[in-house]
Amino acid sequence: MNPVLGRRPRILAATTAAAGLLLVAGCSSGGGGGKTTASGGVPLVKAGQLTTCTHLPYPPFQSEIDGTVQGFDVSLIDLVAKDLGVKQDIVDTPFENFKTGAFLNSEQCDLAAAGMTITPERAKNVDFSDPYFDATQAVLVDKKSGIGSFADLKGKKVGAQAQTTGEEYAKSKGLDPVSFESSDAVLNGLRTGQVQAVVIDYPVVQGWLKDKANADAFKVVDNLNTGEQYGFTVKKGNTKLVAAINKAIKDAKADGTYKKLYEKWIGPYDAVAASASPSAS
Repeated sequence: MNPVLGRRPRILAATTAAAGLLLVAGCSSGGGGGKTTASGGVPLVKAGQLTTCTHLPYPPFQSEIDGTVQGFDVSLIDLVAKDLGVKQDIVDTPFENFKTGAFLNSEQCDLAAAGMTITPERAKNVDFSDPYFDATQAVLVDKKSGIGSFADLKGKKVGAQAQTTGEEYAKSKGLDPVSFESSDAVLNGLRTGQVQAVVIDYPVVQGWLKDKANADAFKVVDNLNTGEQYGFTVKKGNTKLVAAINKAIKDAKADGTYKKLYEKWIGPYDAVAASASPSAS
């Protein structure tokens, strides 16, 4: 995902079937100073709500559907909010702030949920939850392109979402990817012929290929196991919120909720989906 510089947070609504909550977004610039608490003494920037920063769109993890923000990340954080006895409020913010922890440090948000890969560099600025999703990078191409694998991308126009691990991976392999500011823009670049292939998180591609028009036009020719894992982030030192997030993830995996949400938002689930990368087959 990439930051949209100068973009102001948008007020959004978010709902998920799993939590059955109406989540009215809104996060004041002043925050709450972390002076209020939820169940278990978890500090909150605003009383009665768990304020989540995200960056839209990034389906199937978070995107606006019928006027509400929904997705896999949203559903999991709903579980955290439910455990804390509050509701989740969602704010759309530039992705750069997730890497630096800016909105967390200024106490505008309690946590960030943005399909974000855990990296040592990012962990210098924020504290990560336990991994909640193992991701691979997919190579998606136009079926008429003649491209059959990642190795065939040399000399081709390749697209990626700016400031993501997909873009970093492509660059590390000697490619010079065209950067797009959102996942929607990446797909549009492929659709309109601006690029011949894209490198992006496989679950995002899974979501795209649920649409018949996309499935008819594009195909996955490679799935790159880069060892990536997603985590939710909180302000450095917020151990109580990290513990609450980790508990919700653990409980969801134990009681079958994680599996249900995975199947709803990501796709077919097998017994190792929570600890191994999804297959591209």
